[in-house]
Amino acid sequence: MTHDDAKVRLDKWLWAARFYKTRAIAKQMIDGGKVHYNGQRTKCSRHVEIGATLQVRQGFDEKEVVVIALSDQRRGAGEAQKLYEETETSVRKREEHAAQRKAMGSSLNPRNRPNKKERRQIRSFKDGERGIFDKG
Repeated sequence: MTHDDAKVRLDKWLWAARFYKTRAIAKQMIDGGKVHYNGQRTKCSRHVEIGATLQVRQGFDEKEVVVIALSDQRRGAGEAQKLYEETETSVRKREEHAAQRKAMGSSLNPRNRPNKKERRQIRSFKDGERGIFDKG
């Protein structure tokens, strides 16, 4: 952890806090508008301040965190979690969205490609439909 008076770039802090695997990905997410600093879009070169609120979107999840400490070095996950605190409303929203996704079931990610037998059934089903509607 660095001193409170030290300046840490936003992309470097997100990388150190383990929100993104690389600084390049953190930069892409900031430039793409996936990260908001105190409710506004920002640049990667912005210096992070203690007490600032960040909205970070990762896949389906959107987290709202408050910066507690600064660091420009990537450490273990335990130390990285000490850099920020997620708000209670953010935790509640994420859990609700996760429950909704779970309730949707397997429609989001199909199990895998059809096997040979299933492909034959699909083909015969499609051929059967054409035979019904084609009058020629």
